[in-house]
Amino acid sequence: MCEHYKCKMCGTCCHEVPGDYVKRIPIYPDEADKLIEIAKERKIEFKIIEDLVFPDVKNEKILILTYRIRLDNKNQACPFYNDQKGCNVHDSKPLACQAYPLALKRVDAFNFEISIDPLCNFVIENYNELENSDLHQLKEIFKEEYPKAERFYRKNKRLMLKIRKLEVTKKILIPCEISLDEFNTWLKIWERKEIIVQ
Repeated sequence: MCEHYKCKMCGTCCHEVPGDYVKRIPIYPDEADKLIEIAKERKIEFKIIEDLVFPDVKNEKILILTYRIRLDNKNQACPFYNDQKGCNVHDSKPLACQAYPLALKRVDAFNFEISIDPLCNFVIENYNELENSDLHQLKEIFKEEYPKAERFYRKNKRLMLKIRKLEVTKKILIPCEISLDEFNTWLKIWERKEIIVQ
């Protein structure tokens, strides 16, 4: 079995991936608020964009479940990444970053699965052993990251459950089918409401 995971501070996880793929560093609204405050204090340009959203046609609002960190700056990287030190908000970094290289992959609107980022340098160096590791071994290798990936997974499930409860109690109405034009119009004119769970 390979050694325990140790971050190499290479920044692969913090940088945009060249090509058509858009990297998602998802953050919850409470995490976004904390990072915005840190960025203001340090005079760092920090941008986020809405990530997972649902249109609520009953209340004419866009429900925001997560944002993502924009990486379209001159370094094509998270603005909190430092070449010498790695993450410089280590104690406040988002749950998705804490769980890295274990990531959540959305299968559909209500299902997620945990995967390992193949671009991580630790994963590349230990690929053969990781490929042949069972779940118990992966939990040992990623001793600190695996519980955080599970927390991230559970929080996402709680968010989806909250949306479903709001639908069932008829407090919101999310359409089953909408056109792209309708959705784009709603995105332009409707107010936002953040959906938050602990």
